Amino acid sequence: MPPKQQQSKADLAKKQKIVEDKTFGLKNKNKSKNVQKYVQNLKQSVQPRPDAAKVDAKKKKEEDKAKEKELNELFKIAVTQPKVPVGVDPKSILCEFFKVGQCAKGFKCKFSHDLNVQRKGEKIDIYSDKRDEETMEDWDQETLEKVVESKKTEYNQNKPTDIVCKYFLDAVEKKQYGWFWACPNGGKNCHYRHALPPGYVLKSQMKALLEEESEKISIEEEIENQRAKVATTTPMTPELFFEWKKKKIEERDANIAAQQAERAKNDRMSGRELFLSNASLFVDDAEAYDVYQREPESYETEQNFEVFLSSPLQEENIGL
Repeated sequence: MPPKQQQSKADLAKKQKIVEDKTFGLKNKNKSKNVQKYVQNLKQSVQPRPDAAKVDAKKKKEEDKAKEKELNELFKIAVTQPKVPVGVDPKSILCEFFKVGQCAKGFKCKFSHDLNVQRKGEKIDIYSDKRDEETMEDWDQETLEKVVESKKTEYNQNKPTDIVCKYFLDAVEKKQYGWFWACPNGGKNCHYRHALPPGYVLKSQMKALLEEESEKISIEEEIENQRAKVATTTPMTPELFFEWKKKKIEERDANIAAQQAERAKNDRMSGRELFLSNASLFVDDAEAYDVYQREPESYETEQNFEVFLSSPLQEENIGL
């Protein structure tokens, strides 16, 4: 017995064939409204009627979804996605909308929907002590009182030191140090440093550096090796060197002259190049300047004084 779905498809194809047979040969099938109405009624009679319960359930589901969306729009928090720095994968950044349950993009969202992505992407820093970042702002009253009491009794016997903890170094060397590592010397209460000093090189790294350094060869050996690969050689003499140098200078001058000729041809020469190529273009005419002579200062003073005395205001003041 064939499956129910295949049987319904076969019945539907058979009914569709009946509709095509009944409408075959009708005139003005695409023009007459009456004929189109008749064809539409035939198709509706053939097609299975939708289940009313399923239609109501689907309609109710859509209404609930619309109500939920409307409530989210009313009470949503102002959320902005973080800016992605250049060269950083957006999947390594947690989606802010997903964090508050408002992201509707799903797997299409370019940001990550994994709440542990920040912990996965963040690398532990072995050159800084996490306990240095702890301040009084993170303490409660009980912690503060405990710290004050411990400072009184333990200051002399447990002084802070810059010495690196040997357990920390051992864990780093063996690659056992991580987020869940705890110091055997009291955990967070260990008074030794849990950070590598600046420029510190691990033993494993030092071994790799020494091996790499031992494999390197000096520049002199590299030159000799390259010379040994050359089959035909010519002994270098002062005459041969000066001949080679003269040839290089001539090639350079010819190249510069060709470039200047090309620039002059295309009218792209600078003022300096034009002056060096033809200085006669920049010679001024014989009467290209004028000579001005300043009158003596005493003459200007006398003339200004006469103008001052001839003014009506000064004539009244001096009684002229």
